[in-house]
Amino acid sequence: MHKSFADAVFRNGRIYTSNRKQPWATYAAVKAGRFVAVGGERDVAPLIGEGTAIVDLGGRMAMPGIVDIHNHIMMGGQADLYELRFASSDSIPRIAETLHKAASAAAPGAWIVGGQFGNNLLNELNTAESFALLDAACLGHPVVLRDDSYHNRWASSAALRLAGVKADSPNPTDGEIGRDLRTGTLTGVMIEAASGLVERALAASGHYTAEMDRAAVARSISVLNTYGVTAFIDAASMQPIMAALKGLDDRGELTAWAVCAMPVVEPGFMFGKAGEELFALREEYRGAHVKPDYVKVFLDGVPGAKTAAFHEPYVADPVRGCCFRGATMLTVPDLIRWLGRCEKLGLAAKIHCAGDAAVTQALDAIDVVRSFNGPTHLIHQIAHASYIAPDDVPRFAELGVAADLSPIIWYPTIFLEAHKAAMGDERAQRFWPNKDLKNAGALMAGGSDWPVIPIPDPWQGIEGMVTRQNPTGDFPGKSLWAEQALDLATVIDIYTIDAARAAGLDQTIGSIEIGKSADLIVLDQMIFDIPPDQLADTRVEMTFFEGRKVHERT
Repeated sequence: MHKSFADAVFRNGRIYTSNRKQPWATYAAVKAGRFVAVGGERDVAPLIGEGTAIVDLGGRMAMPGIVDIHNHIMMGGQADLYELRFASSDSIPRIAETLHKAASAAAPGAWIVGGQFGNNLLNELNTAESFALLDAACLGHPVVLRDDSYHNRWASSAALRLAGVKADSPNPTDGEIGRDLRTGTLTGVMIEAASGLVERALAASGHYTAEMDRAAVARSISVLNTYGVTAFIDAASMQPIMAALKGLDDRGELTAWAVCAMPVVEPGFMFGKAGEELFALREEYRGAHVKPDYVKVFLDGVPGAKTAAFHEPYVADPVRGCCFRGATMLTVPDLIRWLGRCEKLGLAAKIHCAGDAAVTQALDAIDVVRSFNGPTHLIHQIAHASYIAPDDVPRFAELGVAADLSPIIWYPTIFLEAHKAAMGDERAQRFWPNKDLKNAGALMAGGSDWPVIPIPDPWQGIEGMVTRQNPTGDFPGKSLWAEQALDLATVIDIYTIDAARAAGLDQTIGSIEIGKSADLIVLDQMIFDIPPDQLADTRVEMTFFEGRKVHERT
């Protein structure tokens, strides 16, 4: 092909660019994986040569590839390929029935891993009766079931034995081993860091092999592409995850931009090097599309399990009493030290903050670091910016901190019902102040937190952010804090150019404009012309990554 001709041209489309200087186009040309022309037929016609591939959009809508600002790429693939799945709305008897079928078919002694039960069930699971039901269903197999926050577990007696958990085992730091409130006997419920005791035993068993890890990551990328996702941040990248991503990239099989957030401390549910030891290896895993440029800080837990840190107390209960507010896992000085160190290394931080007190602490620490270090190009993120004290909302923009809006539950869910039980209805529903953040000028980015959300479908999240109602039809007629709804154009930016900016990749991806990666998706409906409650029905007809088709709907 002549050097001035395009490799491919998209024509006859309604192309939404996410570029405010040129919001719409009908043609786009690609060469060497980058857009070289965007506009009308006149802009592109001189670039069409004999060898130029023509993609006729036939009037369909196209837009930039979606950026998922927060997922767990290996766990998503493992859940999809290897694990027992059931709905978070399932009752305990229904879970036991599903488990019994799986145990009956499993090889002798094999682990059964599955999820994800609603964390609104934690109190009901934490009884001797429920534990007996679990053990009867699992037929002696070691079993670990994860909840819908992925922070807590329910494990069988066989799994507890392999984990060395006994009736008199002390609670680990930042965790709790479940015991029946009447008898004091184990229940198999493992809260926060206690989950790691069982997960470590699972890892030591060799249940997941390196080959399975690689297959899980490859499967995840393929799934993301079907939903139009062409870039993501893996929110807790241990060595095996980065190794799998780098291996795919080296073989030319990585069809998404992968940004890695390396834990500063070994998480309770993942094992291996963390902190300085892991950061020192990051260049080994850097690739053309793999960017190990973030760290992950777990600052608190989750509201449903009362492990998130809040300014106001939770609803009183027999275990924690009347004034329990949760606690953060790092002190302010420790967090300041970590942030200062990471900035010296050129690493931005993604800080998990599920409660409003954790958000305050994170912003306070960033404020101190800013006062010492001055301005930075690094964009720190508050992950799950969902419960925020009103006075903290404007601080996001003031400090240049991004709001990582994940998981995609800004509408009524079983998840929210667990929050109501823990916090009371009124407080629980002041959840995801997205409009307030926009009005304050905060940078916002959309994510799935897959597999916390069982399917990483951004279109569910896009509709929910616009309507504040559940796109699945669950909880009909109900909305979640309707005043926080956003317009569709804002939401598309949150999933494209704004998310790219939060990921540090906005010079490369996030919009359809000259010089950027040719990441483009073709939709089956014109989303700006339909009722908002049909947005979640959107299907991605084709996904292009660097101008190469990586998904086509059949």
